[in-house]
Amino acid sequence: MNESKATTGKRASRGRLLQILGVGFGIAVAIGTTIAAGIVRTPGEIAARLPVAWLFLGVWVIGGLYALLGAFSLSELGAMIPRAGGQYVFARRALGDYAGFVVGWSDWVSCCSSVALIAIVIGEYSGDLLPMLRSHTVATALVMTVVFALLQWRGVRWGSRIQNVTAVFKALGFVGLVVLCFAVGGKTSGDARPALAAPHGFTLLVGLLVSMQAVIYTYDGWDSIVYFLEEVRDPAREVPRAMMGSVLSILGIYLLLNIGLVYVVPMGEIAGNNFALGLAAQKIFGAHGNAVIRSVMIVSLVSGLNGIVLQASRVLFGMSRDGFFSRRGAAVNLGGTPNVALLISTAVMVAFILTGSLTKVLAVSAFFFVANYTLSFTSLFVLRRKEPEAERPYRAWGYPWTTGIALAGSLAFLVGAIAADTRNSLWALVVLAASYPIYRVSKILAGR
Repeated sequence: MNESKATTGKRASRGRLLQILGVGFGIAVAIGTTIAAGIVRTPGEIAARLPVAWLFLGVWVIGGLYALLGAFSLSELGAMIPRAGGQYVFARRALGDYAGFVVGWSDWVSCCSSVALIAIVIGEYSGDLLPMLRSHTVATALVMTVVFALLQWRGVRWGSRIQNVTAVFKALGFVGLVVLCFAVGGKTSGDARPALAAPHGFTLLVGLLVSMQAVIYTYDGWDSIVYFLEEVRDPAREVPRAMMGSVLSILGIYLLLNIGLVYVVPMGEIAGNNFALGLAAQKIFGAHGNAVIRSVMIVSLVSGLNGIVLQASRVLFGMSRDGFFSRRGAAVNLGGTPNVALLISTAVMVAFILTGSLTKVLAVSAFFFVANYTLSFTSLFVLRRKEPEAERPYRAWGYPWTTGIALAGSLAFLVGAIAADTRNSLWALVVLAASYPIYRVSKILAGR
């Protein structure tokens, strides 16, 4: 009897994932991981190719619609297969172990490298605000990464609360900036530069394609709830709501930000500026504009850092549980945190920060994140055919057309990426080829 109690206590001490997350967290983590440094740089890149307001704003609407179509499909998959791990789970079930492995490992490495980059940018922005930190960018990045990992170690309740709070402050900061754009924008002085001519013909086509790539990349993160499916209280109801709410919230914030930007800053001045929101802040706040926008961005980036650390540990947890990594990676503490997966992920993030080997990894990751969407949309088609009788609490609205359009958009993005960035796309293909022997070794080490 005592032995039985001891065994039960030992099992309980291992912990498990806790089903305590809901729609609010799903939207918060999506806002946190999506709205980050990309919205600062992307408007200037797009305005340089599409220097007419209606074209400039139009691609943001189209990008949001693409994400919404994708949300219909991923909502069906998420409600159908509520397991932790992200899109890896869908690809493995529909397309087999190797496809799942490629999605999972590329996603995990992308998460770790993204955290490292975000932490470094936080260090740089902090140095701009506080001169005492100016020569300590790497140290600041390390402290930020480790501190948030330790906070999450205490449990998913801590991680989710931090995400909710930082996402609220983040949204309020950007909405406040939009309000001030409209309140003050009409009183700012214009730019002396002449208006740029609208592109036409082949130049317009190329501008639209390249701009859409930038927009889709900036929208990435709207599907963040899929990493936490096993921790959602009622996946059948709350996953679709969180997914749709995330896309619509992000679309609304992005569209309002860009409308406010165009209202305050002439298109000719936005074009080619890699810190366009900072330019708008300067016109509103004058000499204090740089400090204001960088403060907003630090809050924004902190929210993204916390969210992606949460995601990385769930990807490695899911893969470990399925035998693609050490089984110890599937350990969960009493707070509901995959603590071993979090420890290993944090160690990799720290290594990226210390080595500075981010540029190539991030360029290759940009290719893989759309490739992963492509495999997820393909997975929905495959599972509809292979498992027609499976329980589907939510069915993708407009299937197969909405899924087909999202899949076509992803394929077009990949073709455009290969054409526009052939070198890094080739590196991505090399990584893909090299992944197979790594996959075989992982199965051997896991005893499968």
